[in-house]
Amino acid sequence: MKKILLALFLTVSIHAAEIQVFFSPKGGCTEAVVSNLNKATNTVLVQAYSFTSAPIAQALVDAEKRGVKVQVILDKSQRTEKYSEADFLLHEGVPTWIDAKHAIAHNKIMIIDGKTVITGSFNFTKAAENENAENLLVIHDAALATTYTTNWQAHLKHSEAYQDKTN
Repeated sequence: MKKILLALFLTVSIHAAEIQVFFSPKGGCTEAVVSNLNKATNTVLVQAYSFTSAPIAQALVDAEKRGVKVQVILDKSQRTEKYSEADFLLHEGVPTWIDAKHAIAHNKIMIIDGKTVITGSFNFTKAAENENAENLLVIHDAALATTYTTNWQAHLKHSEAYQDKTN
């Protein structure tokens, strides 16, 4: 047991990351996501279970318009979700896929510029910001971002291109 704890300590010590934590309701989660998206310069990879937040969707579109390569994978529930931002993203040129391989694609992550990971229980929704008890971590660590990117890419391989439900 002591060896395991020492190994964990050394791993944490070697990979010291800058971490910010936010809580909802009304604890600045959406603002933290949007702020980090506004700083993106190269890539944004998203996996989301539920995605109905207009400010976050707009920040992704704004990043795409700045030349940032934005790619989004959503749970299959977003095909029929009444207020999903999937159609908005698609119409604005953001490549969007559906991960239907799993009973629920319950991920809630963003990987920004290969060095920042946003994760936690926080769904990218208005309710998550204003009503639910949720948490959000913003972790600035390139090694962790690489691990999350590898997982994101594995999900992309079995995901299907999102089809506009308004047609």
